[in-house]
Amino acid sequence: MTDNSNPSFGSDELGISKGTILGDHHMVEAFLGEGSFGVVTKCRDTKNNKTVAIKVNKSDPEILLQAKLEIFILEQLRRLDPDRCNIVEWNGYFLDGERICLNFELLDQSLSDYIGDRNNQGLPMREIRPILNQLANALFHLGSVGIVHADLKPVNIMVVNRSESQVKVKLIDFGIACNTSAVIPGDCVGTIGYCAPEIMLGTPYDEAIDMWSLGLVAVELATGCLSILGKTIMTF
Repeated sequence: MTDNSNPSFGSDELGISKGTILGDHHMVEAFLGEGSFGVVTKCRDTKNNKTVAIKVNKSDPEILLQAKLEIFILEQLRRLDPDRCNIVEWNGYFLDGERICLNFELLDQSLSDYIGDRNNQGLPMREIRPILNQLANALFHLGSVGIVHADLKPVNIMVVNRSESQVKVKLIDFGIACNTSAVIPGDCVGTIGYCAPEIMLGTPYDEAIDMWSLGLVAVELATGCLSILGKTIMTF
């Protein structure tokens, strides 16, 4: 989860502000991102002074169900070494009232922001190759435990530390990930512009859809822009 603190993210709906204690001992220091699920906050664990990223899900029944499904996937990923497999480290979850909060390691910035810092002109091949190798490694290990990420895109890829000579990346956000055995043909998963043809056509799919998305990420790394610009299925 990113360390790009952004005070502009709203939290009024959740009643969370800087200094709020989530659960028993996670103090909010900044807001990192937001979505339909809720917000991602940068928190300090007051017990050990460690800084982490906390994904705070809204208490809406549908979102709570999605959070439980994400936990189910994250529990399976515990079998994998997060550093060796280029996957974000998950530290478990806790409750804040009726809200489910997911605890992740704090990472540097999204690959989308990393590309943006280069004025969307694309990255040199010496940077692209190791990034793609690491993402292919992450997908290989997801496949080894029968999991489809289903939403691979630069926003869901994190740079661990941009100051390192060779950039290390990790895959995040397993909110719509699923087991290959649980795939439902016709489910509209993923993000327009990164979706595989199987998703657009409503046909059965498997982990191969993640490789399609990786190919589109590769184009974006090289050119600095999304290769497919449609905003709806009809314009895809």
